[in-house]
Amino acid sequence: MASIKIVLRDKQNKEGLYPVVLRVTKERKVKIISLGMDCDLQNWDERSAQFKKSMPNYIQKNIILSNLKQKAWAIIDGFNLEEVDFTLTQFEEKFRGKESSKITVLEFWEEKIKDLNLAGRTGNARAHHDTKTSFFKYCKNQKILFKEITVEVVDKYETHLRANGCNDGGIGVRMRELRAVFNDAIKKGVTQEKYYPFKIYKVSKLKSSGFKKALTREEVRLIENFDEVKYPHLREAKHLFVFSYYTRGMNYYDMMKLTWSNIIDNKICYSRSKTKGRFIIKILQPVQDILDYYKEVNVKTNYVFPILLKEGLTPIQIENRKAKKLKRFNSDLKKIAQLVGIDKPISSYVIRHSYATNLKQLGTSVELISQSMGHQNVSITSAYLKDFEDDIIDDANERLLMEPNSTYRLNHERRYSA
Repeated sequence: MASIKIVLRDKQNKEGLYPVVLRVTKERKVKIISLGMDCDLQNWDERSAQFKKSMPNYIQKNIILSNLKQKAWAIIDGFNLEEVDFTLTQFEEKFRGKESSKITVLEFWEEKIKDLNLAGRTGNARAHHDTKTSFFKYCKNQKILFKEITVEVVDKYETHLRANGCNDGGIGVRMRELRAVFNDAIKKGVTQEKYYPFKIYKVSKLKSSGFKKALTREEVRLIENFDEVKYPHLREAKHLFVFSYYTRGMNYYDMMKLTWSNIIDNKICYSRSKTKGRFIIKILQPVQDILDYYKEVNVKTNYVFPILLKEGLTPIQIENRKAKKLKRFNSDLKKIAQLVGIDKPISSYVIRHSYATNLKQLGTSVELISQSMGHQNVSITSAYLKDFEDDIIDDANERLLMEPNSTYRLNHERRYSA
């Protein structure tokens, strides 16, 4: 719900007068718009928000103020009628007479990123910032409008990304962010659906081709038994890996934000940041050993792990710290894998993937695995288990060669005995 009020600014101008402004408030955010008039305090009626009779030409000036206020409400009513969740910048552009179609992609995108940060959705803000930077590195035209992002432009952006080493998975991430911005612009009346390029350009064609091979239980044991005394600089990475694996694949952000108040009666109780799902996890011995260690060494904050080094950080500071430490964590995991002889790509994602796959290998149902990981539906879990299912099919295929009357075997023997 928005509110409108005509007021005097707090600060005087060079003539010693106070500018008359329109103050628009929406969702605790404020936009101040100059109305091109000014007044001294003795000629202003704060209660009625208009000029006093002592002000020269007060009748004409008050009529102007009334008209401007009606114009402001008409703009808001128009947005509401069209069910547009407008921003204050969009309101100002309408009020000043700037057409929505003239709002550039860069202006709209930067406003969206700003709003995401203010809402504490810093992860989404960072993702949009990265894609915005990537897009304009390709585009060069910072004045481009939404209607100018054609299917051809999107195709060429894909070509640019491939030329710079991106695979389908990475390109898919960029295109989904660009599509989201376009959808938001349509929703807010900045552009029209007829210009939407993603009706023809299908993001769904971009499937991640990266191999997310899960670690076997034996490989997980290798990391569990890694000599952290010999390699103390890799101790934290080992601890986070083991902790995540035995807490149902807890992700890095949730481990980073975990506090001692989440440890209750031999259980870890927390809400997953991504889905807001509630978890109550029994503490297994490897997890207890790690908790005991950090209870002794990390006494500066209430956080379990020494990732956030002080409390009271802003959402942006937390996001920046997470990005820096997660990069280091993934790098250290690769070093550990190399030292213990694991020849697979390994990252924080692989931990969660390995947890699901190894549970499945032990005979656990997909439904139970899905529930344990907090997935919203079983299809998400199935994606984690695809490599496992493929391995089973491959094993079944190989059994064909073990059949005594296999046609392949008979033909093979005849060929080489001839």
